[in-house]
Amino acid sequence: MKTIDNTVLAGYNAGIERNRLREGIGIIEFERTKELLLKYLPPPPAVLYDIGGGYGEYAWWLTSLGYEVHLFDLSETNITMSHELAEEYPGVTLHSAQVCDARSIPRPNESADAILLMGPLYSITEYEERILAIRESHRLLKPNGLLFTGALTPASVLIPRILCYHLPESKKSTELDDPAVMAMIHRALQDGCYVNPERRIARGLGSSHLHTAKALREELEEGPFETLSIHGVMGGAWLAPNLPELLASNDARKVLMETVRMLDTQEEIIGLSGHILAVSRKR
Repeated sequence: MKTIDNTVLAGYNAGIERNRLREGIGIIEFERTKELLLKYLPPPPAVLYDIGGGYGEYAWWLTSLGYEVHLFDLSETNITMSHELAEEYPGVTLHSAQVCDARSIPRPNESADAILLMGPLYSITEYEERILAIRESHRLLKPNGLLFTGALTPASVLIPRILCYHLPESKKSTELDDPAVMAMIHRALQDGCYVNPERRIARGLGSSHLHTAKALREELEEGPFETLSIHGVMGGAWLAPNLPELLASNDARKVLMETVRMLDTQEEIIGLSGHILAVSRKR
């Protein structure tokens, strides 16, 4: 796929998505995103397209609720792994799972009630190509259909490095001492471009595009979509240094999720969340 760092697709094809939403910050992302989907989605059996949906954690969950869900992902490994989740949902069948590009989905015009576009935008580095992906979702949606668009924020590459700066137990503890890493972060904060082809400089993300809430809204308007709301999916809870232990405690987990909801739509601080979710309607 043009404009995607080769190491990004290679990582997905190596199976890095498996269980990502079942541990650490992924638990917060999954739990809060499910709450938001249930708040806005039309009732079952609406037709949903999960575009760039990984190996189908959301797709299978929504199918179990009675939706007709079609999963699309660029990674062959993710689509293959999606069949493994069938064991967790006895009696439920995912309507389809197909390898394809977010900018070219082989489905008819106005065939979906809602679309989840929660993975592709941060992997597509060129503006024009991201707009193509958004417009493809617009083509597929029925009139007034809903689009759920995920994005990573510039905070996702800066704040974690601050938190672990020079901690002896952290493998990334000295990255901020590297002028090349600091230059990459400066650029991401200025225009959203995180330029790291083949992950040559820093661990973590390859070349990606990082969105502020304002930038994401503006790109969706080119869709053209009307953005109803933008949510900070992880608030500040993902920054807790002992996150795995806290999430293992039901009481602590409830407190953390409540803090996420408190900051959810506070746009002056929404960038603190490493992950944001826009809810938009087709114009």
